[in-house]
Amino acid sequence: MATEDDTPAWRRFVFGDENLPDPDYPLDHVPGDERKGLVSISAVLLGFVFFAGTLWAGAEVGAAMGFGPMLTAMAVGYAILGVYVATLCGVAAKAGLTTVLLARYSFGRYGAKFADLMLGGTQVGWFGVTIPLVAIPTATFFGLDTPTFTAALILVWGVLHLATAYFGYEGMERLSLVAVPVLVVVGLLSMVIAVGDAGGFGGLFGGGGGGMGFAAAVTIVVGTFISGGTQAPNWARFASSSRVGFWAGLVAFLVGNGFLFLSGAVGGAVYDVTPAGDLYEVLAAQGLAAIGLIALILNIWTTNDNAAYAFGVAGSEAFEFDRKRPFILAGGTIGIVLALVGADSLLIPWLSTLGQYVPPLGGVIIADFLLCWRLRVPKMGDVRFAGVRWTGVIAYAVGAVVAVLTAGQVVPGVAAPQLLPGVAGAALNGLVAAVVVHVAVYYLLESQGVLPGHDVAGDAERL
Repeated sequence: MATEDDTPAWRRFVFGDENLPDPDYPLDHVPGDERKGLVSISAVLLGFVFFAGTLWAGAEVGAAMGFGPMLTAMAVGYAILGVYVATLCGVAAKAGLTTVLLARYSFGRYGAKFADLMLGGTQVGWFGVTIPLVAIPTATFFGLDTPTFTAALILVWGVLHLATAYFGYEGMERLSLVAVPVLVVVGLLSMVIAVGDAGGFGGLFGGGGGGMGFAAAVTIVVGTFISGGTQAPNWARFASSSRVGFWAGLVAFLVGNGFLFLSGAVGGAVYDVTPAGDLYEVLAAQGLAAIGLIALILNIWTTNDNAAYAFGVAGSEAFEFDRKRPFILAGGTIGIVLALVGADSLLIPWLSTLGQYVPPLGGVIIADFLLCWRLRVPKMGDVRFAGVRWTGVIAYAVGAVVAVLTAGQVVPGVAAPQLLPGVAGAALNGLVAAVVVHVAVYYLLESQGVLPGHDVAGDAERL
């Protein structure tokens, strides 16, 4: 085997030191001596959830409902989202596996390839549609918002977003430990100034109302990050225990996401900016444009490097290759090209698509590991995986169909009847349907031998 000294530089860049294992274990359980504590896991997950789209959603709901009712809808929605993601994070910490490796248990060796395509492919798209969200304001700030300069910035920011993901969990952790405190301080500062400009809390609670029902508001709250939350196991698997993983997920997706949503609602209620609630535009209206740009850069960066990491580990599972870097670089290149051709215009329909098709996959994983495996997960080396585990496939298909039918819009731009109306929206409907169907099919068919499952060695070690 070649040593690092005689390995070409390009190969070391793409693959890393091939004499050493990938420090992020993209195809294996994270060993006990590589596990992290609550602060580390929470920081990475908080960096992931601090995304501008959540601010806009908060502004939209606050303006339509009024500030008081919005707080109630926010509490209910983020309780649902927080518990869902925290449960996935607890499962991942127990198994020490990424979302796509958990999917291998739930869908089979070849069935998991669909999860790779779904989770990895959608994150490549996410990477592409979000780079312009920081490149365009940067160009505007410097007064050089020409197509050429904007394209150059898309390239620069795309490379920087890839850089921390390229260095794996450690790179994202270091960025998040800097970015998260800064974003919290800036968000609090902006809210304090906004409350003052509104004339106190009375000004906030006095406007809006009547433009949005409670169920629709909860739908938006849950939908802000339920698809992204399904990817949270990619980082929660490093948690030192299931309890640490669970609480880190809850802190990020209940407290962190709720804080960002509230920031958007406050900014949107006080300032007339487009898009409503945008932290950069709000801070610019407060005379703090430079601080706003820094906050926006950190906001997008800490979300987009997580997206790059997600398609990296999905590629590793898809090709069963124990290095994530080649897939980070390849997926990032595609994402940058998408950004250059104007994919940012597809952000809203992209979020809608993710909200319909990704959560049922998380529902299958939760049902499988909690109610079927009962968290007594055998190591991958002790399992002869079925090619396709039809129990999970059937459950996912039903969940996805339920999500589409309850979305109220099957074809973008074309209204469709809500055939199966749901209380908290398509994402939650699809998730719940997938859980119910998976458990039913498992106990009625798979456990009775009607449908095939995996072969587990009799002396298998349980995690």
